[in-house]
Amino acid sequence: MTRVRHAIETRDLTKRFGTDTAVDGLDLTVDRGTVYGFLGPNGAGKTTTMRMLTSLTRPTDGEAWISGDPVTDRDAIRESIGYLPEEPPVFDELTGREQLEYFGRLRDVPTADMNDRIAAWLNRFDLTGDADKRIEDYSKGMRQKVGLMQALLHEPDVVFLDEPTSGLDPRAARTVLDVIAELTDDGHTVFLSTHILSVVEELADTVGVLYEGDLVTEGSPAELTAQMEAEAGTTLEDVFLSVTAEREPVAPKSNSGTAATDSRDGSNGDGDQTASSARPDDR
Repeated sequence: MTRVRHAIETRDLTKRFGTDTAVDGLDLTVDRGTVYGFLGPNGAGKTTTMRMLTSLTRPTDGEAWISGDPVTDRDAIRESIGYLPEEPPVFDELTGREQLEYFGRLRDVPTADMNDRIAAWLNRFDLTGDADKRIEDYSKGMRQKVGLMQALLHEPDVVFLDEPTSGLDPRAARTVLDVIAELTDDGHTVFLSTHILSVVEELADTVGVLYEGDLVTEGSPAELTAQMEAEAGTTLEDVFLSVTAEREPVAPKSNSGTAATDSRDGSNGDGDQTASSARPDDR
């Protein structure tokens, strides 16, 4: 794989479900070794964007690349990305350890390294004592930890995280934030979607706000707050509320002029698989 400056790049990336536009001509670049904070209200198109970037949903128009490889080439990007969707794809019939071993094999983690990597992550997230319990007996927070561990087990270059602290207690959430910082220190790239704006302020090098499928503002947290020309103390939350409040809530855009169904971040209409719990070898 050719090493390029941009870990993620999109050009006029568009997704339509029938006549409804979920993501509209998205242009963005994410440098290697950085955190990109991806913000937007519910239904803005964030999850659809992440599914296109991870090759789980086909773009309608436009192009996107991960480390120089097109997202349409699943085999090329398979080993270089990790993805934690909002609902982790875990299987109730497996134990936590078996789940990690399963994903490790799917991602070609060397057999000689598998046990050590799993043990290290279980210890990091305080799950060693529950590793051999079935996932059906796990809490939401425990399932979230397993989902994050399996996204990182193969040491991917680019990691996509959708609400990674969801369901976690403060200690575990702090561990997630520390892990994200360590990933970028080691040269990995993190594409982070969250509603917790303080997390983005702490970690993100660049922030983009998506609204109704459009990227309405982008910059570093400091640049975005400075653009408001407000008094000292302006937060990223103020910026978010400002750029989204300027636009009255409307039905999702439809090329036919009719109100769209709420498919922007959910099921799609072109046959793409959307269930995040689907087995990864079926994707």
